[in-house]
Amino acid sequence: MTPSAPTEIENGASTPPSAAQAGASYPAGTFQPRVDTLPSLPEAHRTVPFSSGASWLRKVLAFAGPGYLVAVGYMDPGNWATDIQGGSKFGYTLLSVIVMSSLMAMFLQALSAKLGIATGRDLAQACRDHYSRRTSMVLWVLCEIAIAACDLAEVLGSAVALKLLFGLPLLAGVLITALDVLIVLALQGRGFRLIEAFVVTLIATIAACFAYELFFAQPLWHEAAQGIIPRAEILRNREMLYIAIGILGATVMPHNLYLHSSIVQTRAFGVSAGDRREALHYAVFDSTLALGFALFVNAAILILGAAAFHTHGLHNVAEIADAYKLLSPVLGVSLASTVFACALLASGQNSTLTGTLAGQIVMEGFLNIRLKPWLRRLINSTLAFTPAALVIGFAGEGKVTSLIILSQVILSFQLPFAIIPLIQFTGDRAKMGTLANSKLTQGIAWLVAALILFFNGELLWFILRG
Repeated sequence: MTPSAPTEIENGASTPPSAAQAGASYPAGTFQPRVDTLPSLPEAHRTVPFSSGASWLRKVLAFAGPGYLVAVGYMDPGNWATDIQGGSKFGYTLLSVIVMSSLMAMFLQALSAKLGIATGRDLAQACRDHYSRRTSMVLWVLCEIAIAACDLAEVLGSAVALKLLFGLPLLAGVLITALDVLIVLALQGRGFRLIEAFVVTLIATIAACFAYELFFAQPLWHEAAQGIIPRAEILRNREMLYIAIGILGATVMPHNLYLHSSIVQTRAFGVSAGDRREALHYAVFDSTLALGFALFVNAAILILGAAAFHTHGLHNVAEIADAYKLLSPVLGVSLASTVFACALLASGQNSTLTGTLAGQIVMEGFLNIRLKPWLRRLINSTLAFTPAALVIGFAGEGKVTSLIILSQVILSFQLPFAIIPLIQFTGDRAKMGTLANSKLTQGIAWLVAALILFFNGELLWFILRG
C-alpha cells in the first residue's frame, strides 16, 4: 500500500529538505515510517556544520548548544517553587533528591540524543512509527498534558517575576510572557545557533545571580554535604515525599526527551556508523556538561532556601513572593531580592522559549502535521497561556506557588509514558543498529524507570490514605 503524504499546510520560512532527501540522510533498516514524512524540525535540520576532521575543541563547540536548550527545562520556575519550599522546610535533606534526579536526567537525555542520532527520528516520530494509531494518540495527549503543566509553571513564574520587579498584575505578566512567541520566530528565522546563544546567555545570567546569593547566604557546607546522602525519612514523611516527587518531576522533564531527540539532528554529522558514534560522543558531552550547570542552579536554590530561611527558623516559606520579600532583610543585602527576581524572570522566559519548541516537535511528530511557523506558535502558546490565565482568574494570586508545585507532581506522573518508549526503542538493535543499548545500559535504564514508578506509587499511596 502506498503511504499517504503528510498534511503540508505550509513549509515555513525556509525550504525544508524533502522526504526523499531526509531518507537519504539515514540508512534503511532503522525506523520504517508509516507515511512519507519530513525530518524533525525541518527548517533547522542539519543546518549546523560538523566536520569529523576538525580539532577536538571545534567538534565540542560545534555540538555545544542542544544540551543547554534541554538544561533550561531543568532550572525552570517549577524547580524554584519545589526547591525553595524543600529547603526552607527541611533544610538540606532533599539535596539528595536533586542530585539523584539530575543523574537520572543526564542518563535519560543521553538516551534521547542516541535515539535521534541513530535513527534520524525524534521520540514523537518514533512512537508514531512503532505503535498503533490509538496508542500514539494516547501518548500524544499525555505529552500535551505534560507540556501544559510545564508551561503553566514557566508562565506563572515569569508573571510572578514581573510582578515582583515592576508591580504588574499577574494576568498582565502572563500576557507579556506570551511575547516569547515573537522571540522564537525572530531568532529561528536567523538560524538555530542564535536561539542557542540566547538561551546560553540567560543560563549564565541565572548562574551568576545564584552565585551572588550564595556568597551572602553563607550556607553550612558540612550539612549540605550530608544532605547529598539519601535518607529513608524521605519515604516515610508524606509532606517530604510530596516535595521530593515535585523535585523529581521538575528535574526530569518528559517533554525534554522529545526535544533533545530532535534538536541533536540540527548538526550535519556524517551518516556512517562511525560518524554517528562520534556525533553521539559529543552530544552526550554537551548535554552532561549543560545538565551539570542545571544541577548547580537547582542545588543553589535549595541551599539558599535552607541557609536563608531554615537556618533562621523560617520553615514555612512556601511562596516565591515570600522568598523575594524575605531575602534582603535576612541576608542584609539590599540587592538580594532584586537579583533573585531577575534570575526568576530569566528562568521563566528561557523555559517558555524551549517549551514552545518542544510543543512544535511533539505536535508535528505525533500528528505529522506541518503548519506555518506563526500558526504553530499560536496554537502552542494558546495551550500554555489559557490554563495560566484561568488559574489566576479562579484560584487567585495567592495560590500560584502551590499550583506550580502541583504542576511538577503532574509532570512526574507523566514521566513513564515518555521514558518507557525511549528505553524500548534505544534497546532495539533492529532500530538502532550498532548504537543500541548494551545489556548493562538497558538494565540501568529499566532501573531508573522502576525508581520513578516506585516514587510515584509511594506518593499515590500516601494521597489515597489521606
